[in-house]
Amino acid sequence: MARVPVQPLTRDSFRPYGDVVEIGDSRHYTINQGFAERYADMAKLDLLEDSGAPNVGIVRAKPRQFPLQVKLMERHPKSSQLFIPLVARPFLVLVAPPADQPENIIGFKTMAGQGVNYGRGVWHHPLIALDQSTDFLVVDRHAKDENCDEVALEHLDLWIGEI
Repeated sequence: MARVPVQPLTRDSFRPYGDVVEIGDSRHYTINQGFAERYADMAKLDLLEDSGAPNVGIVRAKPRQFPLQVKLMERHPKSSQLFIPLVARPFLVLVAPPADQPENIIGFKTMAGQGVNYGRGVWHHPLIALDQSTDFLVVDRHAKDENCDEVALEHLDLWIGEI
């Protein structure tokens, strides 16, 4: 049995896989006559290849039980994919660099208020809610062609311990 390392999610540590979406030190400016702050340019959306169009939706993820066996990873070779929890709640992110097969899988535990935007072709695990069902705003590519590769990993016997 191999354990997948899990670390806190930061912009620097996640940069090889995409963007961390959080207010933090993001560029912002005042709007609406001073009653709101606009945080801008938080993620590099990549959705238009081969007549793709932006798709905005909500996904409800059920909580997972730990320890958790990593049974599969997926990637989107033609686009990015963004997930932002609609309630400030942490979740777990598993990623691997773009390659033919997912290798060197690493985990990140988000802090409440963080979302992620997976870069094109980045391997990632389906959503992992921690303590309770969580709704996520999702922005990804809509098109008639396929844009999701999945690979089974049960044979590797990879596990995430208690979070």
